[in-house]
Amino acid sequence: MKKIGLMLTMFCFSVMLFSCSSAPKITRVDADEAIDLSGNWNDTDSRLVADEMIADSVVKPWMDNFIKQKQSKPRIIVGTVLNKSDEHINTETFVKDLERSLINTGKATFVASKEERNEIRDERMDQADFSEASTVKKFGKEIGADFMLRGQINTITDAIKNQTLKYYQVELELIDVETNEKVWIGQKKIKKVVGKSKYKA
Repeated sequence: MKKIGLMLTMFCFSVMLFSCSSAPKITRVDADEAIDLSGNWNDTDSRLVADEMIADSVVKPWMDNFIKQKQSKPRIIVGTVLNKSDEHINTETFVKDLERSLINTGKATFVASKEERNEIRDERMDQADFSEASTVKKFGKEIGADFMLRGQINTITDAIKNQTLKYYQVELELIDVETNEKVWIGQKKIKKVVGKSKYKA
């Protein structure tokens, strides 16, 4: 019995030791802290590129020209941002970073996307059927966008031995919805060296 008890104790101790050694180590960090583990496109790239490109767009002549002509802020809708890279990039988070950055400038307003508008229209239809008449929101009151922001993300990868160069090029363009005129074209490039190198990414 003593041997069985000793064996059970050793077995339990071994299981606990294995569990402790295989448990992941988790460290909480600030959400704005720049952390680059793989060198791939990440949240920091998305945020910094969005902030820089939007800051460039709002100081270009199209903005002042529109405000002088219309006496109002431009209304913008985000179209498609294509991922033409060789990585899986969630472009929806990049689009949201673009929206956040532009709204925070205070120089423009955003119109809901096609998917968002469809959801809101469904809500208005539900209100028409089930809500108090005085609170029902009317159809035909939507505000059209003046401009559409669209673009793409491209990559080039070059590798030798234990080093990899990752090159990202983000292209954005702002198009007048009424005339199809491109009023602004922006470009941002990022280079990262991944691996042992004397160069910083």
